[in-house]
Amino acid sequence: MSTRNTSQRRAILTSLDQTRGFVSAQELYARISADGGRVALATVYAQLKKLVASGDVDTVMTDRGESLYRRCAADAHHHHLACRVCGATVEIDIPSLERWTGAVQRERGYRDVRHVLELTGVCPTCQHLSR
Repeated sequence: MSTRNTSQRRAILTSLDQTRGFVSAQELYARISADGGRVALATVYAQLKKLVASGDVDTVMTDRGESLYRRCAADAHHHHLACRVCGATVEIDIPSLERWTGAVQRERGYRDVRHVLELTGVCPTCQHLSR
C-alpha cells in the first residue's frame, strides 16, 4: 500500500524538517497554520500516525502522557536524549541495551520484541544559561 504525497503531508514534513527537537501535534498544526498552510488538526494527527508507522517520524511520550514528534536523520533503530528545558534532542545508540534486550527475548522465548527508551536531562547550553 503506497502513501499519497498530499499537500498536507508535505506541509507536515516540511514543518518537522524545520523544527528543532520534538513538537506536539497541536504545535505543529499552529506552525503550519501560521505559515499559511491549510490543514485540519485531525489531518495532522492522522498523518503523524502514518508517518510514525512508516518510520519517517519518531515519537516520544512526555511525563504528562503527551506524544511529541520529530523527523529523525537516522533510519535505524535508535534512542533519544532530550533536554527538558529547551527540547534539544540527540540520537544515541546503546549497544549494551540492544544486547540485553536480545538476551531477554531469547531467555523468555519471545519474538519481535520492541522497546523504547527515553532519556531526558538538561543540555550543556541550558546548564550554562541557568548559572
